[in-house]
Amino acid sequence: MYKRESAWSGFWCGLLIAAGLSVLGWFVMNTALSVKRLDRTVSVKGLSERLVKADIAIYPIELVVADNNPIKLSNKLKAGRDSIESFLKSQGFGEDEIFVSSPRIVDNYANEYNSNARFRYTGKLIITLYTHQVDKVVSLGKKLFKLSEMGVMATNQKFQTVYLYTQLNKIKPIMIEQAIQNAHKVAMKFANESNSELGPIKTARQGYFSITDRDPNTPYIKRVRVVVNVVYYLR
Repeated sequence: MYKRESAWSGFWCGLLIAAGLSVLGWFVMNTALSVKRLDRTVSVKGLSERLVKADIAIYPIELVVADNNPIKLSNKLKAGRDSIESFLKSQGFGEDEIFVSSPRIVDNYANEYNSNARFRYTGKLIITLYTHQVDKVVSLGKKLFKLSEMGVMATNQKFQTVYLYTQLNKIKPIMIEQAIQNAHKVAMKFANESNSELGPIKTARQGYFSITDRDPNTPYIKRVRVVVNVVYYLR
C-alpha cells in the first residue's frame, strides 16, 4: 500500500514539474519574441532652421592722423575724436554706446624701413560702437563719408565689424520641438514604406545649435540651425 501511494506521489510530482517547465518555456519564448520585436528600430534626424536678425552690433571706426609736431598730432587726434563722437550722436547713438580707445602714436623715423616717411609721427585711435541699434549700424556705412567732408580721415574695416545674436534661449524650445516633428515625419515615412508601425521614442539626442551668417554680404542676418537624432521603435 505504501509503495502504491509513493508511486502516485512521484507521478503527480513529475506531472507538476513538466507543467511548470512547459509554462516556463512558453514564458521564455514569448519574452524572447517580445525582446526581438523591441530590437526593431529606426534612427532618423530632424532639422530645424530659421533666419534671425542680430541684436548687437560692434562697429569700430579707426581714426588716423599724421604730423611732424607731436603737439599738433595730439590736437588732431582730439579734434578727430570729438568730430566722430558728434557725428555718431547725430545718427542717434548715445554716449553709453560709444567707446574710445587709448591713442597709439608711432615715430616713423625710429623705424629704418620707414625713415623716409613724409610725416614723422602717426597717431591712431579706435572709436567703437557697441549697440543694440543694429539697423542704424547697417546704414552707418553709407554715411561715414561725411566725416571726410569734415576733414576727418576715419574708416571702418568691414570684416572688423561684428554682429551678434544673443536671444538663442528664447527660440531653443520651439526649434527643438520643430526638429523632433520633422524627425517624426521622416520616421513615419520609413515605417509606412517598410510595412511597419511606428512605436514610441527609444532615445533622442539633441545636437549643437549653430549660428552663422546667412551670407558674406549680410552678416547681420543670422542662420540658426539645430539637428536632433531620434531612435523610434518599430512594431
